Amino acid sequence: MLVAVDGSPASRLAADVAAEAAVSRGVPLVAVHAYRHPGSSGPGDMQPLVYDEATLHNEQQRMLAEWLSGLTEHHPGLRLTCRAVHGRAGSVLAEESRTAQLAVVGGRGRGEVTGLLLGSVSQSLLHHAHCPVVVVRAPH
Repeated sequence: MLVAVDGSPASRLAADVAAEAAVSRGVPLVAVHAYRHPGSSGPGDMQPLVYDEATLHNEQQRMLAEWLSGLTEHHPGLRLTCRAVHGRAGSVLAEESRTAQLAVVGGRGRGEVTGLLLGSVSQSLLHHAHCPVVVVRAPH
């Protein structure tokens, strides 16, 4: 079982759905966070032009664990692995889906135009996954 996690409300809901599905099927859940650059702390922050890849990876891994804290307590019996992976989210998740029974991703529902301009991870996964995909939308 695979779930995409980016810290958004939609991905938190997707993690709950994926955890429930993994526990009911008796399979482990692999939570993947794809990243390309240091994360933004807010509007106007200055991102470093040069950064240490190992430090960045460790920070992204820590953030992923933080985002999913409490998931195993809410879903007893859940076997959870967290992986931060450097790369474009759509590509990383499509590759990760090769070994998954099911891929779960949160959808932000930005609309067709915004999705075309910014890219939609859920749309990319629907087209390139090697397993069934569930798109979970957070209520507005």
